[in-house]
Amino acid sequence: MKEKILVTGGAGYLGSNLVPELLNNGYEVTVIDNFMYKQNSLAHVCAHPDFRVVKGDVRIPATMQPLLKEADIIIPLAALVGAPLCSRDPVGATTTNRDAIFWMLDNLSKDQKVLMPTTNSAYGSGDENNFCTEDSPLNPISHYAVEKVEVEKRLMEHPAAISFRLATVFGMAPRMRIDLLVNDFTYRAVYDRFVVLFESHFKRNYIHNRDVTRAFLHGLKNFSTMKGQIFNVGLSDANVSKKELCQVIQKHVPAFTFLEAPVGKDPDQRNYIVSNAKIEKTGYKPIYSLDAGIKELVKGFTMISNTKYGNV
Repeated sequence: MKEKILVTGGAGYLGSNLVPELLNNGYEVTVIDNFMYKQNSLAHVCAHPDFRVVKGDVRIPATMQPLLKEADIIIPLAALVGAPLCSRDPVGATTTNRDAIFWMLDNLSKDQKVLMPTTNSAYGSGDENNFCTEDSPLNPISHYAVEKVEVEKRLMEHPAAISFRLATVFGMAPRMRIDLLVNDFTYRAVYDRFVVLFESHFKRNYIHNRDVTRAFLHGLKNFSTMKGQIFNVGLSDANVSKKELCQVIQKHVPAFTFLEAPVGKDPDQRNYIVSNAKIEKTGYKPIYSLDAGIKELVKGFTMISNTKYGNV
């Protein structure tokens, strides 16, 4: 008997890579998405007999109740993701990112499994050395990170749950996001050849979109030993500053230049070095390097021009 997985927001940046792999691994997959970006990112799996798609809003109990009832596993990806979007629509962010998850957790049986992405942006700036493990104190700064911390606390009260604190994700996907830091800087390198850096020494950790998919598959296959725990998911050799990131991009786009601004603040005040040793001890290792991801993005952005207006 195949296990049934419900993926909320499954047509988004993470889901558009994850859902096909879940199907390839023998799961029955139902996706609910409101398709707010008018994407057709799952068109390539519509022919699969074990795939079902529902257009709907995760905040509506009447829509969600029957879908939850039949699911063995839930992967809740539906969210307004990132500090800028949450600041622009704080009500939509809270009702989707927090309230809908609280309702979902209240309506699950103790045997239903939940594997959920949270965020390592909750660390803020880490300790005096900016170093963070899963046991480090949390210091969320943005609306998005604050509510992700609240959700993770509730999630860990569920007896069959795993939290993946994702590093900043990068890489191509059928439903693309250009606003993420690596993706954004690479896009600017390809099209603008220039970027201004505020607080260029600030460090973050990064992870490829496809390695996020691999983390979820790893969690599903090792659920009995990983449940009830929180895991950082990132590249251990990619705790890099914004300046160092630009230097890697420059290797692939030699005409790219960057200027370190002497004044001004980055509105996103994250600055940390993250340990991913805990998940690596379970046998999980990322396979997509930062360098390979940037090379991939340069090819991808050759096909994408992120402009709605204009003749060129």
